[in-house]
Amino acid sequence: MALFGDLNIVNTTDKRKLKNVIETAAHLGYSTVAINHVVNLQEKKQEIGKPTCVAELFTSPPTVQGKSKPIKIITRLTVVVSEASHCNELRTTSPRTRLYDLVAVHPKTEKLFHTACMTLDVDIIEIIMTEKQQFHFKRPPVNVAIDRGIVFELVYSPAIKDSTMRRYTISNSLSLMNIGKGKNIIISSGAEKPLELRGPYDIANLGLLFGLSEGDAKAAISTNCRKALLHGETRKTAQGVVHTMKKTEVPEDKEEAPASKRARTDDP
Repeated sequence: MALFGDLNIVNTTDKRKLKNVIETAAHLGYSTVAINHVVNLQEKKQEIGKPTCVAELFTSPPTVQGKSKPIKIITRLTVVVSEASHCNELRTTSPRTRLYDLVAVHPKTEKLFHTACMTLDVDIIEIIMTEKQQFHFKRPPVNVAIDRGIVFELVYSPAIKDSTMRRYTISNSLSLMNIGKGKNIIISSGAEKPLELRGPYDIANLGLLFGLSEGDAKAAISTNCRKALLHGETRKTAQGVVHTMKKTEVPEDKEEAPASKRARTDDP
């Protein structure tokens, strides 16, 4: 049975509301959710802070519907970049981004989208869904991002809130599908309240409307989410050091002889 994930539960200052969203996600059958801290560096007094401590939300996380295991809660940072200088916050060596399990970027321009695909050390590239895409996706940078293991995120909650944003969501999704052919796509809620969540199988059906095949739509809420998590683990440990030790070889004369040889030796 597939393990489903929703890697975009928007963080709020209202901890009770956040708990309700996570509990609803567990009830709907999601095994993993990510608390998403969104930082728009264009706005004044916006800076990357520490992630929410999961232990402060739950002493024991809710159990996933249909499973005996508790839901896995991870942290995610999404940086909205509208200028090239904002990309400095997404360096591998940035101590603040390394506090998060997942790092995503929301590029506002074509040039920044190209930079995100080609060079930024991120796990997720979030696609604009609340307005018409201001540029056309191009195959080369999208293919490079796919080769680097980066996933593209489609957020479905805007399509629930407003009919105009629903058109933008479908249009922008289809535009990406025409270039990326459905590879490395995840579908997330971007939910701020429980009513904005939908079950995994409903989202798989919604993926068909976004231009995904049946297999790619299921992967968008399961295996591709797992791929993003593994990419995040690799990103965080890429600067690590591996220490190896050479195993001491046992001399041949000290090795234990086979039983048949010992028997011949012991005979008078």
